[in-house]
Amino acid sequence: MSEQYRDAGVDITAGYQAVNQIKSHVKRTMRKEVIGGLGGFGAAFDLSSLNMKSPVLVSGTDGVGTKLKLAIDHDRHNTIGIDAVAMCVNDILTTGAEPLYFLDYIAVNKVVPTHIEQIVEGVSAGCQMAGCALIGGETAEMGDMYGEGEYDIAGFSVGAVEKTKYIDGSNAEPGDRIIGLPSSGIHSNGYSLVRKWLTDYSVDVDDTLEGTPIIDLLLEPTRIYVKSVLSVLEEADVKAMSHITGGGFLENIPRAFREGTGIDIDVSKIAVPKIIDWLISLGEMDRKEAYNVFNMGIGFILCVAQDDVDRTLAILEEAGESPLVIGEVTDGSGLTIHGY
Repeated sequence: MSEQYRDAGVDITAGYQAVNQIKSHVKRTMRKEVIGGLGGFGAAFDLSSLNMKSPVLVSGTDGVGTKLKLAIDHDRHNTIGIDAVAMCVNDILTTGAEPLYFLDYIAVNKVVPTHIEQIVEGVSAGCQMAGCALIGGETAEMGDMYGEGEYDIAGFSVGAVEKTKYIDGSNAEPGDRIIGLPSSGIHSNGYSLVRKWLTDYSVDVDDTLEGTPIIDLLLEPTRIYVKSVLSVLEEADVKAMSHITGGGFLENIPRAFREGTGIDIDVSKIAVPKIIDWLISLGEMDRKEAYNVFNMGIGFILCVAQDDVDRTLAILEEAGESPLVIGEVTDGSGLTIHGY
């Protein structure tokens, strides 16, 4: 081990220990198409095993934003990796692509092997939920860039879809219905505002909200919709999909459709998670504005023809979802939300 390198802030031995501790978590995510194992200079995946005639690769990268700050401040590191996976795989899923593999990047002030293992445990859990393999990553020790105990995590995922089945919203037409899938809470967007409110109103996050510690509700992982949505894609013609992230309904739903499409959303029957309702009241935010910040209880939407609604709902329910028809495509233009 280089003593001088350690004196400069990089402990190579701790890095080796961290890699050894995460191997069991990585192993649980493996798919038959993965070539080689953890530790090489590059990660390989055999596309020829997918049995696709004209595969289109779809990639996405993201982080978890300042939700990470809450996890660090409260020494809770084992679920934030689920968020990192979710933010990537849910995005590429909107094209109809099946997520195939995932890589993570963790930058830290100092490598603490137990913390790295907890973070990767979450990444591994997220990959298993999505059915994708964790085939590589990087842990960078950068003491001059991050304060003591601080770190950042980002992810990168690649999926594939048959070219003829690629979904871009271009064939949606008036009368098509929009189905929403419930969120688990705030997911991974809006936390800069959330943290501001917690400070401004001197909130003790160890207090409870309807019997649950507020910090538990704040750190509830982002839901991963991959397996339930893929089950729909096998049997129904899905015309458009959207992952409801930063910008809420107002920004993310129109992104799923061609420009000029009319979309009518009725939010009256959506169950807004209690943590989001409480935060809106805490910050005295107008509910209309909230639909441009939070997911408001819907983390993912699918657009299908009216004739496919019942079948789609049945498939989703069998997959464990609680789907809800929340709107339709109209012959107008732009997004309309009512039922606040």
